[in-house]
Amino acid sequence: MKRDLLYSASVMCARLLRLEDDLVALEAAGCDELHFDVMDGQFVPNITLGFDFIRAVRSSTGLPCSAHLMIERPERYVERFVDAGCHSVTVHVEACTHAHRVLNQIRAAGASPGIAINPATALTKLDYLLDSADRVLVMTVDPGFAGQTILKGAFERVRILSENLRYRKLNARIEVDGNITVRNAALLANAGASILDCGTSSIFDGRHPGEALVDFREKVALERKLV
Repeated sequence: MKRDLLYSASVMCARLLRLEDDLVALEAAGCDELHFDVMDGQFVPNITLGFDFIRAVRSSTGLPCSAHLMIERPERYVERFVDAGCHSVTVHVEACTHAHRVLNQIRAAGASPGIAINPATALTKLDYLLDSADRVLVMTVDPGFAGQTILKGAFERVRILSENLRYRKLNARIEVDGNITVRNAALLANAGASILDCGTSSIFDGRHPGEALVDFREKVALERKLV
C-alpha cells in the first residue's frame, strides 16, 4: 500500500533563538509534525532538548509533537514526555531491556508507540515488536549528531523492512532519520519509508524554513518519478 509522505521537522536543527518564528512558518507551510531528538549523553554522545523545552514549544504551535528518545532506560520518562505534549514517543530497541513492555507503556500513557533501530543492529531484532508499534524509525546514520552522511545500507534496510511489514499485513509506518536530502528522501520513500525527518539536509539550511519545506516537498515528489 502506497502512503502519503509525512514531513517531520527536526526541532534540534531549527534556529533556537527564533524558534517561534520557525514554528509558525512550518505550520503555515503544511508541516505534518515536529520531531524532537532527545539525547542523554549516555546512549548517544550528545545532550539535547527535554520536557520543559517540548512543553514550551507546544504552547506556540498546534503541530503534533513526536519524541525520539535516544536515552538509556526510556521507561523512566515515558509519562513525562506524554505529559509534556508528545502525541508519539519512539524508543530504541537497543536501549530497552523489555521493549514490549515499554511500547505498551507508551500506548497506555495515551501516545502512539514507535520503535527505533540503529544502523548496525540487525532488523531481526524487530521481528517480535512490529505488531506493537505504530512506527519504526530506521536510523540512516549513527545517532547523536546532525550533518552526517547517509550510510549505504540504509536503502536496502528500508526495503527489507517494508517487505516484511507488507508480508505480515502490519500497518506500522517506516520513518527515516539522517541526511534526508532530496535524492535520499526519494530513494527511501520509493523503498517504503513514509515519514521523513527533515533537518539540515532538507529544510534547516539557512533559508526561510516554511519556503524550504514547500520547495523540498515539491522536489522530492519530482525526484521520486526519476529514481
